[in-house]
Amino acid sequence: MKQILALVNPKSGPDGPHAYIDAVAETWDTPENELYFQFSQSEEDGADKIQRAIDRGVDTVIVIGGDGMVNSIGSQLLHTDVALAVIPAGSGNGFARHFNIPLEPDEAAEALLNGRAMCIDVGKIDDRYFLSTCSMAWDGALVETFEKFPFRGIVPYVLAGAKQLLEYKAQPIQVDIDGKAFTFDHPLVFTVANLSQFGSDVVVAPEAKADSGELEFVTVEQKDMPKLITHMQSVTDHTFTDLPYVTNQRFRKMTVRRENNTPIQIDGESLDIGKEAKIEIVSQALRIIVPKETA
Repeated sequence: MKQILALVNPKSGPDGPHAYIDAVAETWDTPENELYFQFSQSEEDGADKIQRAIDRGVDTVIVIGGDGMVNSIGSQLLHTDVALAVIPAGSGNGFARHFNIPLEPDEAAEALLNGRAMCIDVGKIDDRYFLSTCSMAWDGALVETFEKFPFRGIVPYVLAGAKQLLEYKAQPIQVDIDGKAFTFDHPLVFTVANLSQFGSDVVVAPEAKADSGELEFVTVEQKDMPKLITHMQSVTDHTFTDLPYVTNQRFRKMTVRRENNTPIQIDGESLDIGKEAKIEIVSQALRIIVPKETA
């Protein structure tokens, strides 16, 4: 009998987590599975419960929550045989959208019960991991503003982006990419992606593959931002990196140096780091469950 832990963010879902809990219970509570539920009250509480579940021999952890919780729980499961399944209950759900996990709880639970396991890469910046994206310029600073909104979704994300466009001061960023040095004068977009999007169908790295063994680096200079604004549909129709002023490169290791310590984002959560950071791919580090039809 398989041991299945469903770990729930009690604040998830537009009307609370109850519909998501019911969907998992009705689908995953089978004679082959021993299913139990726990609430994650904080990142530290979730980490503690995951470690105890691993010690008990859990086979699968189902996360009911958003990308921030997927990151914190997924980071605890690296280099284990425990599979991560995600029932998307956040605002952006970039992880779920990348893997074509349905956004409706009943459909997601069914698709994952009948899904398949695969191993994916994760990104690492200093001592923190990211499953989807890490951003270090305007695209990172706007998350700090976004987190102050009392509601979630694409509208506050756009408003936060507009506010930061007026306030953010672009700075030179020096990088070493797999042994080659580059300088970007005043980047506004400076994102490293393991998966394709931030969430809410905002696709920044349409060619990113979860098991490629490489990360995707995407950047846009401040001087090109007016042109980007006229092509905003590119972030939803998967043509963003086709634009001539978008720099796109794959790599395994990167060192980043900035003059000022501005906030960054990893998987939709704001974070402070130093002026210098090391980013690298950690190959085949996390076992996940995806729908069978996911490429």
